[in-house]
Amino acid sequence: MSEEYATQITRDWNVPAYGVGYVLKFEVDTQYLSKYEVQNVGGPIDNELWVPAELMEEFSNQIQGKIEVIAEFK
Repeated sequence: MSEEYATQITRDWNVPAYGVGYVLKFEVDTQYLSKYEVQNVGGPIDNELWVPAELMEEFSNQIQGKIEVIAEFK
């Protein structure tokens, strides 16, 4: 939900596990997002939007505009 948290997850978890990670930026309608809970999973920046896996296709269809790669880590 924040660039800082996305960078932390990508750099500290995804790169060691997969060798590469990307931070993406995109917009989703706030009314659609309001039906999902925001969960804090640790520190002050560690907020995640919890979307059930079986609804990821629906979620993806709600993306508005372009998806931007704003950082890449290897």
